[in-house]
Amino acid sequence: MLGKFFQKPESEQSDRVPPGQYLAKGFPVLTYGDTPEIRTEDWEFKVWGLATPKTFSWSDIMAMPQSEFTADFHCVTRWSKLDVTWRGIKVTDFMKQVEVDPQAVHIMEHCYGGYTTNITKEDFLREENFFAHTLFDEPLSADHGGPLRLVVPHLYAWKSAKWINGLEFLDEEALGFWERNGYHKRGEPWAEERYSGLF
Repeated sequence: MLGKFFQKPESEQSDRVPPGQYLAKGFPVLTYGDTPEIRTEDWEFKVWGLATPKTFSWSDIMAMPQSEFTADFHCVTRWSKLDVTWRGIKVTDFMKQVEVDPQAVHIMEHCYGGYTTNITKEDFLREENFFAHTLFDEPLSADHGGPLRLVVPHLYAWKSAKWINGLEFLDEEALGFWERNGYHKRGEPWAEERYSGLF
């Protein structure tokens, strides 16, 4: 299986591939549960919690500044994909449309299908993070999290929530779906923060 679907990184790639990871030859799709199919005309994105409540439509998102970006992608299941090209909205640009209480230091990502994952505001607001709607010049498929997913390159990919449709701002940490089921609360690949040790 290693030779067919995955390979060990070449020496010149070793500084880009975290410990315990193999390079994927394709772009694997891993999903827990059903894959929701959301039409952009029905799609909504909500902000609430310790923030002024606000709802964005798909046209609102597409009216924001758009950028292309390339980043490496690391899955907790031990595969990595280098040089993934996305297009979308920088998180820092999106946040210019949102008023957040200074007491909010944690965020819960909410998604169609009921998935959640938690992230600190510090990790969320990093300059390299994006809301992506395009993958390798094609509209982001539902299998890969379309119509919109968060991309957080410096953390394991379960933090890059598929089908994202909301942000809940919190003043204390709460655990998302996988975090409640034993995954690490942060998920930093270079430290191999895969599991919490709670189970």
